[in-house]
Amino acid sequence: MRQVILDTETTGIDPREGHRLVEIGAVEMINRRFTGRTYHQYINPERHIDAEVVAVHGIDDAKVANEPVFAQVADEFWAFIEGAELVIHNAPFDVGFIDHELKMLKNRDQPLGPVGDHCRILDTLVMARKMHPGQRNSLDALCKRYDIDNGHRVLHGALLDAEILADVYLAMTGGQTALTLDAEVNQEQRNDTPSETGLSVQRMSLSPGQLRVIAPSQDERQAHLAKCETHQLRWFEDTPGNA
Repeated sequence: MRQVILDTETTGIDPREGHRLVEIGAVEMINRRFTGRTYHQYINPERHIDAEVVAVHGIDDAKVANEPVFAQVADEFWAFIEGAELVIHNAPFDVGFIDHELKMLKNRDQPLGPVGDHCRILDTLVMARKMHPGQRNSLDALCKRYDIDNGHRVLHGALLDAEILADVYLAMTGGQTALTLDAEVNQEQRNDTPSETGLSVQRMSLSPGQLRVIAPSQDERQAHLAKCETHQLRWFEDTPGNA
């Protein structure tokens, strides 16, 4: 399955108020493995960027003044996402802005979008709220919960946030991650704090056949079975009514 983990940055909160995209970042995975393909583009929004959001993502008018407008990059971006499952944190926000930009495209023989008609959409915020009800489920909160390093995330950035979200998504869904109960060792190696679960999560890049499976010897198998039988006997003897 082809998935694209995606994030955007904008000039403001609501496209219905004339706000536009200023940055798109996306990471491709196929069958839950990173392909190395990414999409990253700054965009000239053709309008002023609100100071409140500049404080969040650091993208001001000067930074995107010489970048292409969305119409100039629309085809390349669409080719990257079309047909994929899009993994997005708070998907209605990003998809709403993308669909707004697509609707504004003029003089096209074949209109692009809407996104939901051409891509499956998986909202990790909805997923996180179901998995962790009553808890904070922002991207930063999920990074802390799953012990994913986001220390380099001083400001929001579309590609950086997409890469972090990819790690979070794999951790949430039990994908390619390395788990260790040795929080002290991991903290020393990464100069990080252990997660609230006591597990450390790190991305692994494994080629097919690289992960070895070692079968137990006959002696090890017999020792395991004997231990299981001992525990079953203890449980039976300790259960009321079985004495």
